[in-house]
Amino acid sequence: MPRFATVALAAGAALLVRRAVRSRMTRAPLWPLPSLEVPVSGYGRGATVPRRVLVTGRAVPAEGVVELRLEGERLPSWEPGAHLDVVLPSGQVRQYSLCGDPGQADVYRIAARLVEEERGGRGGSREVHEQLHEGAEIEIRGPRNRFPLVPSPGYVFVAGGIGITPVLPMVRVAEAAGADWRLVYCGRSRATMPYLADLVRLGGDRVTVVAEDESGYPDLSFLGSVPDGTAVYCCGPDGLTDAVTAAMPAGRVPRLERFSGVAPAGGTPFEVELRRSGRTVAVAAGQSVLAAVREEVPDVMYSCTQGFCGTCRQTVLDGEVEHRDELLTDAERAGSMLICVSRCAGGKLVLDL
Repeated sequence: MPRFATVALAAGAALLVRRAVRSRMTRAPLWPLPSLEVPVSGYGRGATVPRRVLVTGRAVPAEGVVELRLEGERLPSWEPGAHLDVVLPSGQVRQYSLCGDPGQADVYRIAARLVEEERGGRGGSREVHEQLHEGAEIEIRGPRNRFPLVPSPGYVFVAGGIGITPVLPMVRVAEAAGADWRLVYCGRSRATMPYLADLVRLGGDRVTVVAEDESGYPDLSFLGSVPDGTAVYCCGPDGLTDAVTAAMPAGRVPRLERFSGVAPAGGTPFEVELRRSGRTVAVAAGQSVLAAVREEVPDVMYSCTQGFCGTCRQTVLDGEVEHRDELLTDAERAGSMLICVSRCAGGKLVLDL
């Protein structure tokens, strides 16, 4: 074959490949993962790619809360409800909702409340408060969005304390869109509720402030009569999300984001075979797979222990998994699990460990 024809064929084949790749990237929100109609773990190519960002600002929007301004090059766009995985100086990974302006390019804002160890803190928030100052460089992953704002003519938002962070951009978007909305904002006291003044200025009497030291717990009975077309969102501690769920009309459920993942305990005991290690461990009903495996393989990696960060992800060679995480896509769940929260749906799992 003449050299010109060979070159032409090669160039044509390369063009077809490029077009096919572009087409798949357009269809697949988690490229190079398989295309999903509704991805479980975020939208946008590159959502899981680590990036370095610089802390360029620090503010205190409420008692015990710090807000960080993060800047970087070519940061992915995001929508209300999205969060970042933040790799802290110790290597721990924590998740923080984006609470700034989605339209502001190359700038992210997150806020973290200090949770003391005696109140269940595990050291992550303390690192944020004590070590992340202006000039610090950190690694982030994301954004991911498992709490997206759906189009609706009306919204009811219920937020508890630092749970206002994913709700704040939602309120701003709803207001800009001219939607009918109201917010019930709960906290221990007004001084501990970040962005309170901004929200009251924005919403006026559409914002109901429930400070526990003033008026106790919120009255959520109005949720029983919200119109069918109204989307109800709640972010906060388990007690608040449970109360919102219970107050909804029969057959309707709110859109929730909890402070913690699904408890790893519960269910029946089972066994986990560690194929490469040649060992089998028993997992008790009140024990996570991670805890049981670490007794045999103490150096297995993990971080959040709540099914959010993905550090403990392991390949499943055999067995049926009861997935309890908030991260993996349907395609990823076909062959792996997060052992900090997910369990066996049968009698035995086989892991590539």
